[in-house]
Parts: sequence; C-alpha cells; structure tokens
Amino acid sequence: MLAFMLATALAAPVGLRRLADVDAVDLGSAAKFAVLSKAGISTVPPSAITGDIGVSPISAAAITGFSLIKHSDETYSEAWQVTGKVYASDYTSPTPSEMTTAISDMETAYTNAAGRTTSTETDEQKYADVKAGLIGGTTFTPGVYTWGTDILFDTDFTISGSPTDVFILQTTGSVKAGSGAKIILLGGALAKNIVWQVAGFVDAGTTSHLEGIFLVKTFASFKTGSTLNGQVFAQTAVTLDSTTIIKP
Repeated sequence: MLAFMLATALAAPVGLRRLADVDAVDLGSAAKFAVLSKAGISTVPPSAITGDIGVSPISAAAITGFSLIKHSDETYSEAWQVTGKVYASDYTSPTPSEMTTAISDMETAYTNAAGRTTSTETDEQKYADVKAGLIGGTTFTPGVYTWGTDILFDTDFTISGSPTDVFILQTTGSVKAGSGAKIILLGGALAKNIVWQVAGFVDAGTTSHLEGIFLVKTFASFKTGSTLNGQVFAQTAVTLDSTTIIKP
C-alpha cells in the first residue's frame, strides 16, 4: 500500500509539483501602499482609494486632484478620496527617508519579479507567450508566466487557484485592458498573490476591472470607472479617472 501511495504521489502532474516552489514577491516597506509612484499621482474625482498612497522623490505638488489636508505634525496628509494616508518626499521627517526606502523596496520587488524563471510547461499548461499575449477567455493556474509581447484582453479572463497559490505574470511590453474587460478569480485565488511585472505601461480601459499587484516600469493609466483590487507601483506616474482601488 505504501509503495502504491508513493507511486501515486510521484505521478502527480509535474506542473503542480513545480508550482509549489513559486515564492511570493517581497514588497518590503512598499507593501503598505495602495498606490506608490516616483513621478506623481493624479485623479479626476471622485476616485476612491482604500489604502495609503505616496510619491517620491517628487514632492506633494505632484499629487493632484486630491483634496489634501496636512496633518498637524506634517508627516502625512488626508483626503476624502483616500481611506488611508497620503505621503510625499517633502513632508516632515521621518517621512522623506521612509519614502526613499519604500521606493527602493518597490524597485527591488520589480527586479525580483522580473528575474523569476518561466515555469516548466506541461501537457496541460503553457507558461511562455500564452496566446501571443491575447489572453481574453484564458484560464491561468499558478506559476510564472512570461511574454515578449504586450498583454491584451478585451474580454474577461480567469485566474484560478487556492488562497496560497502564487501567480507571476511578466511582460517585456505593456498590459492593456479593454473597456469593460474583467479579471475573474476562482477557487480562492487572492489578489495579493498575483504579481504583474510590466516593463512597459498599464492601461486599464473604461469600467475594466483588474486584480493583483502591478509593478510597472513606466506609467499606469486607469480610465473612467475602472477598478483595481490590488496595488499599483509605478516608476513614473499614475493617472486615475473616477477609479476605485482597494488594497487587499
């Protein structure tokens, strides 16, 4: 009986055994932010963000469209659009040094995610250049996926896994979501375990819905009525238009 059990375990799909080894990406001190940017965050009200937002090395002047009210100790601001705190590099100490560290941690996380190796393909699952980047209608299971093209979806697609499964999606291009297109989570998969490493930009179309942590080399644009269950870390700017972002 023991021999049969061992043989059964060893016969499990190679992909499933391989995926158990995918580690989460450590965000360090950047993890507290819903939106973190080096070049600015702008919004057309009424965007709504649940979680902290921050900019560095640029100053608070680059946070536009928010009704900022600085706290009495001047280490952060508040705004009715943000359920959380707003930080900038020119606020009172210790905020400047903390923001420098958060930006460094954000960049380290980007490099970490970019360095992950594509998961080993199986008969059931491909991990490299899935559908040449046109991923609408696709279901993704846990693993590290890589593209040498833009990732585009004009229709919904699915990410399926358990609450502990990790998904890393890397692209040398950009991520573009069409108007109304949605990412759907199944099987208990969690946004906090889905990491997008984007060498280009992110463009979320009107009323689209995204899931996961977006580590973006350039900018992220969220068009009218778009939503994100996750976090966005941009090495240039983030623009929002009546956007809802909820940090997991």
